[in-house]
Amino acid sequence: MIVRPEIGNQGSDILFSHFFPHRKSATFAVMITEISIHDFYSQEHRLPLIDVRSPGEFEKGRLPGATNIALFSNDERAQVGTVYVQQSREKAVALGYQFVTPKLDWFVSESRKVAGDSSVAVHCWRGGMRSHAFAEHLHTNGFDEVYVITGGYKAYRNYVLNFFEQPFQLRILGGYTGSGKTYLLRAIQQLGEQVIDLEGLAHHKGSAFGAIGETAQPTVEQFENNLFEQFRQLDFQKPIWLEDESHCIGKVKIPIPLFRQMREQMVYFIQLSREQRAQHLVKQYTACETPELAYAINGIAKRLGGQNVKMAHEYLAQQKFYEVALLALQYYDKAYLKGVQNRNQEFVRLIPLPDMNHENNAKTLITLVEKHERNKTHAV
Repeated sequence: MIVRPEIGNQGSDILFSHFFPHRKSATFAVMITEISIHDFYSQEHRLPLIDVRSPGEFEKGRLPGATNIALFSNDERAQVGTVYVQQSREKAVALGYQFVTPKLDWFVSESRKVAGDSSVAVHCWRGGMRSHAFAEHLHTNGFDEVYVITGGYKAYRNYVLNFFEQPFQLRILGGYTGSGKTYLLRAIQQLGEQVIDLEGLAHHKGSAFGAIGETAQPTVEQFENNLFEQFRQLDFQKPIWLEDESHCIGKVKIPIPLFRQMREQMVYFIQLSREQRAQHLVKQYTACETPELAYAINGIAKRLGGQNVKMAHEYLAQQKFYEVALLALQYYDKAYLKGVQNRNQEFVRLIPLPDMNHENNAKTLITLVEKHERNKTHAV
């Protein structure tokens, strides 16, 4: 049995500094350049990036576009930590050396797949000895320029969270379940508007049925990282369209500063008949397996009511998907209406739509919103 103690990333970095041979000095006399995370993202052509943390650290959260070339596997890192805590630093260093030495050539060959022999950036958890030792190893083995991100992944995470503190020009699209808001946002984007698909990034549609047909959700941390990656590519002098969401989308969460801004903006609430929305849901979900739909129905059983749940399962068994959708919308419409009514009604604009022609609706919506914003500006 392997004990997995919390030795801390700083302790890990101290250990890692001993695992590379041919180090010239503790002052890193070779050409290793420190680069801040801000400067890294300010580059016109971003440097190829290598993350030397363990696969477990990488899986929890990473910089989009980074390649993981781990010094230690998860199990190796745990073993070194166990020896460090239970025996001594010296024995931990010796064990780590055994793990790293056979990989030295592999580190170089894998890094060449990422960046050739040219410029490359490296980071670990906090820009400590792991990334510096790895960077020096690359430079010693022929890489022209090697950069180390100051503060490592920890600095990046602070950068991401602070990023969402700045003000954005948000346009929030609301509407009852089944209104096709995701499709409408895509049509809006095709007309040249800036759009962020929160549910697409979350791999979840935001309801009890939201996980059906989706791949596994990212971690909360990675969702924030991916959201930052999309936001940073936009022009903040122009509006950004988002769907009205709860703070949680499945198991991930919208960063609090961004969520607060979303709640402070006007909601453009599209209105379509329940029958049209039920038909849309049938098209969206009937390709799914019946057990998945049954499980989702049970997820809203308390709010739907026992009799309605029984009816929904009977309809599902008979493949009467339209009737199932109508029953489910009874719950979702009440829940969404309650949420809308709790908002300042001065910041809710109702927009009736005749049908689900997303292209026409996108044009109509953009025209109405721009007119509304012009009038608001003139009034001020």
